[in-house]
Amino acid sequence: MFGGIDIGSRTVKVVVMENGEVRDFQVRNSGHDPYTQAFELIKAYKPKRLVATGYGRHALELALAHRVITEIKAHAIGARRLYPNCRTVIDVGGQDSKVISLSEHGKVIDFKMNDRCAAGTGRFLEIMAKTLGFSIEEFGKEALSAQESVKINSMCTVFAESEVISLISRRMPLLSIALGVHEAIADRISSLACRVDVLSDVVFTGGVAKNPCVHKLLEDRLRQRILVPQYPEIVGALGAAIEAETILT
Repeated sequence: MFGGIDIGSRTVKVVVMENGEVRDFQVRNSGHDPYTQAFELIKAYKPKRLVATGYGRHALELALAHRVITEIKAHAIGARRLYPNCRTVIDVGGQDSKVISLSEHGKVIDFKMNDRCAAGTGRFLEIMAKTLGFSIEEFGKEALSAQESVKINSMCTVFAESEVISLISRRMPLLSIALGVHEAIADRISSLACRVDVLSDVVFTGGVAKNPCVHKLLEDRLRQRILVPQYPEIVGALGAAIEAETILT
């Protein structure tokens, strides 16, 4: 059994594989101590070989992982396994967003990344959802039902939160504000995507891919059908597990 683990800013994901097939996976909140969560998950499976990815990957390299790979490579491998014709990966996680361009053979040829602020990330969505009184699970669905949107001018999380609070105090419709928030995020991600060649098939990974409003708005802006895996949040861990299984001994 071989394992891949993705230690992200919001969640820890593990995928275990055997004979080229996924045998199991788990997703846990990172909490205040993501490394303890990671160790517990690894201990439960005891993989023969483990590859780590995500922002916390190097901490595991010294302890348990046999190799570490970047999130860029992990998501490229994982997306390509799920969709063999994938040429573009849009990955939006808790604290960063990235767009990865792949060759026809699946090799990374270019990428752009936003990791300097929370704009256009899951964290931004979480804060805006809480400010507007929505659960993160229902936020996107509710935003899609809005008849019109209210423009959000700031993408700085602190200023955007203040802007949203101001809009609420002016009794602007909550659904319209919610749609405006999603449009601002989609604009940020699509702007990032336009800096690389966006070729079909386009695959959307990371936890934010489960948000139906962001998904639809990105399709509209990029004028592309965008594929979303059944479990988009584990694609990086899947790529790491595939890497673990294919390492030559």
